Formats: sequence, C-alpha cells, structure tokens
Amino acid sequence: MSKTTVLPAAFESEFVDGLKAIFEDRIVFNQVLGLKITELLPERVCGRIQMRRELIGHYAHNRVHGGVISASLDAMGGLACMAAIGARHMDEDPTQRLHRFSKLGTIDLRIDYLRPGIGEHFDLHAEVLRLGSRVASTRMEFRGADGRLLSVGSGAYIVS
Repeated sequence: MSKTTVLPAAFESEFVDGLKAIFEDRIVFNQVLGLKITELLPERVCGRIQMRRELIGHYAHNRVHGGVISASLDAMGGLACMAAIGARHMDEDPTQRLHRFSKLGTIDLRIDYLRPGIGEHFDLHAEVLRLGSRVASTRMEFRGADGRLLSVGSGAYIVS
C-alpha cells in the first residue's frame, strides 16, 4: 500500500471472524495445508502451519514439500489482498466488504527457496506493496520456528 494511504488501526471483530471463516474453513485447500491466521491487520497478515507427516516432501530429511511452501505463500498473498481491500472500504459494513473477495485470484507468483523447510512449525507473513484498482502486488515470507527465513515470494493478484 502506498505511504499516503491511511489505514485503520484494526478491523471489527465481525470482519475478522468472517475473513477467518473464509480463509480457514471455506477455502478447503487451506485446511489441507493446516494454514491458520495468527495476525490480521490492514497492513500485514501472518499465519502458521504445523509440520506433520502429510506435508513431507523429502522422506529422508523430513523437509516440507516445496508445493506446500508455494501454495501457503500464495494463500497468504491473497489474504493480504483481502485485508488491504477491507481496509480500503471501511465505509462499508463488514458483510459487504467480505463479498468483495469473489473475484480475487492469482495472476503471477514467484517463489525463491532459500533454505530447506525443516521444523516443527512455519510462520508466514505477507503484505501488499501496491493495491491498484484492478491488480495488487504482494511480498510474502516463509520462516522456520526459529524465525529463520526459508523462502520468499512475490505475487500479483486480480482484485476486481
């Protein structure tokens, strides 16, 4: 988001609950990943994935699969867009803002794998760099339980 954009300090609980329901329950693939929202702010979103057997990509090293990393970073980029759109339209009631996400979709995604994904859980962070009228650009991070940066991503999303 541009530096001149004034963001609300926080979202209403109705909006947060509705967005969590969409992201964690209605997007079934996020359930498969075990992706949970840990922080939802207008300027930044955070999530967590607990490592489990189903997410292993390399059996000898218990590394998380690269597809889990890319899919979860993509999901977090989309969530950051949802938060930014919600913040842009604070003049609308929470239910009306939650209906704005029906056209959201990924149009470009780049993931850089920096280190092996080994750990008991992984923390994800995402922010919108620019929210235009049709396209949003995002930056995402995938970190280990120790806070070490394991992968980074950037994405572009259609928002209208």
